[in-house]
Amino acid sequence: MSYSKLYSAIARGKWFIDFRQLEFYQNIVEQMINKRGEGYDDKILSSSSPLTVLMSDGKAMNQGNSFNAAPNGSVAIIPIQGTMLKNGTMCSYGTMEIAQMIDEATECKNITGTVLDIDSGGGSVDAIAPLVDAIRRSRAAGKAVIASCDLCCSAAYYVASYCNEIVANNNISAEFGSIGVMMSFRDYAEKFQKDGIKEHTIYSSLSEEKNAAFELARQGEYDKIREEELDPLALAFRSTVQANRKDLKNDTAGILAGKTFYAQDALKYGLIDKIGTQTYAVTRVKELTASAIIQEYITKI
Repeated sequence: MSYSKLYSAIARGKWFIDFRQLEFYQNIVEQMINKRGEGYDDKILSSSSPLTVLMSDGKAMNQGNSFNAAPNGSVAIIPIQGTMLKNGTMCSYGTMEIAQMIDEATECKNITGTVLDIDSGGGSVDAIAPLVDAIRRSRAAGKAVIASCDLCCSAAYYVASYCNEIVANNNISAEFGSIGVMMSFRDYAEKFQKDGIKEHTIYSSLSEEKNAAFELARQGEYDKIREEELDPLALAFRSTVQANRKDLKNDTAGILAGKTFYAQDALKYGLIDKIGTQTYAVTRVKELTASAIIQEYITKI
């Protein structure tokens, strides 16, 4: 039985993620290591349960449908929920699949724009790029993208920062931020030794820097992996958010160092643009797209 995609994403990745979600996936890894994960295989969720997309008129569509069947002027509401992984697994849709849906909405003349229904504490670093690219393509085509969020932290916030606007869909549980990066792994060397398994890792004499940071981390020395692997990602995350969120209060304690904020404070400090319902987000998509069309017309005159 193979767990290749899910195991690889969990075990090897660097994470823009809220620690509460990472704990769940580490438990899955432990089950795999101990051969208790009989329910896992290489099937992907979309093969048995296609990604469902809601239109602003309440009509549900999935990957088997064409956006052309939607009424003219519709807004696509596409979910980004749970832990974000680049490739789909049996547990979740991958961001590659979600990005494809955004692109299909962008290309359809009946779709005015997109609301991303975000409820995620983040995920793997490599899950971000497909969504960012799809959002950019939509905006370049003159179709607005609004993030309508409950939990929107770490990698999810990274993605949301590229949208035209970020809206908290409630003032109770909606939470934003966690701008930072982490790496977590479990060392099973002692367990394997007890089971009579001895590991031998041999490097070429010409490859002294290969995996050096990770090997030091296994010995409890974390400085090199912080400096070479994690800090560059954290700095890029910070600069991206600062570039995308012009009204961000950068001097707010912890705002660029991993702290999270509930909706009212997120609005106060510039992490979001509004507290409103998903219906409000749909309305904003239509308004912003209409404004872009008018602006383009004026520019051409």
